[in-house]
Amino acid sequence: MGCKGNSGSLPGEVNFNKDASYALGLNIGSSFREGMTADNIYPILDEFLEGMKDGITDSNQRFSLEEAREKIEAAFQAVSEQKKTELMNKENVFLAENAKKPGINITSSGLQYEIIIIEDGVKPTENDTVLVNYNATFTDGTPFDSTAEGEPASIGLNQVIAGWREGLQLMSVGSKYMFYIPSSIGYGEQGMTNWSGEEIIPPYATLIFEVELLGIEPNTGEN
Repeated sequence: MGCKGNSGSLPGEVNFNKDASYALGLNIGSSFREGMTADNIYPILDEFLEGMKDGITDSNQRFSLEEAREKIEAAFQAVSEQKKTELMNKENVFLAENAKKPGINITSSGLQYEIIIIEDGVKPTENDTVLVNYNATFTDGTPFDSTAEGEPASIGLNQVIAGWREGLQLMSVGSKYMFYIPSSIGYGEQGMTNWSGEEIIPPYATLIFEVELLGIEPNTGEN
C-alpha cells in the first residue's frame, strides 16, 4: 500500500544555509552510523538516503510507516539469526577441534577438561564454598578475569555457572585443571553484560579456565 504526500518539498521555508544543512545531515548520519555499527546493521546506502528524503518531505513513500516498521523488524531478525548461526558454528568448530587434543576429557554435559596437576583428597560438593585461583580467557586467548593480581576467590558452587559447578566437583584440593566450558553450560545465547549494559561475555562463548583448587571452606549450614 502506497502512502504519498502532496509535494516533494519541505513543509516550511528553508532557513538553514548550505553548510548548516550539511552539518545537520552529517550529525544525524554520524549518530546513525554508530548505532548501525554497534548492531551490525548495514543497509543499502542509496535506499536508506532515499527513504530519509521521502520521510522528511512526506512524499513518494513506498509503503506506510506501519509496513516500514514490519520490514525493519524482519531485517533485524534476519541479521540476528545470521549472527547467531555464525557464533554457534564458530563455537562448534572450536569444541570439535579441541576435543581431538591429547589429554582432553569430555563429560556428558559437554564440559571439556584437562588435568594439569592431580592430588588425592577431598572433593567439593555442589553446596560447598571453595577457595580457588584461576585465569579465564576466551578461545582467542583474550583474558577476561583472573585472581593473579589479587587474593584467591571464595566461590559458592551453587552460585556459579553450571560448567564451573560441575568441573570443580571433579577436582580434589591441590589439583589444577583446565576447563573448556561450552556456552550451553556457561552464559548461553545471551552472554553477560554489566550494570551499564556493556558486554562482558559474548553470546555463544566457550570459556577457558585454568583453575587451582586451594581448599574447601567449612560449611556452616547457613543459607
